[in-house]
Amino acid sequence: MEWSSFTGTQVTALAEGESFFLAPGERVCPACGERSVRAYVNAPANARRPTLVSYVWCSACHKFVGTRAKHPEGLVFSDPLETLDAEQRRELERSLAGFLAHLDRLWDEGALPQSFAAA
Repeated sequence: MEWSSFTGTQVTALAEGESFFLAPGERVCPACGERSVRAYVNAPANARRPTLVSYVWCSACHKFVGTRAKHPEGLVFSDPLETLDAEQRRELERSLAGFLAHLDRLWDEGALPQSFAAA
């Protein structure tokens, strides 16, 4: 199945729910109605300013959205990909479909969802 973007209305619906930082589990998908929306965030080390990159996707209907935002001061979180070196990370992110499939496997294996805390 091909991946496609959530619509603007669906992204708005995702944003109206409880923050993934407060409740990092799966959500109901505004596109297909399945409880299979998942999220992953990371803070790129090479960003010019504190940045948080978020990926939100539905493992059932393969809709996704990716965003960049200011990294909230004091927010710390687990990252199952932090052990990858820069080349391994680039290779993993080379294909969006492959990257999201990898994140799905991490969820299925229990390495995701991430845990969040204030420092």
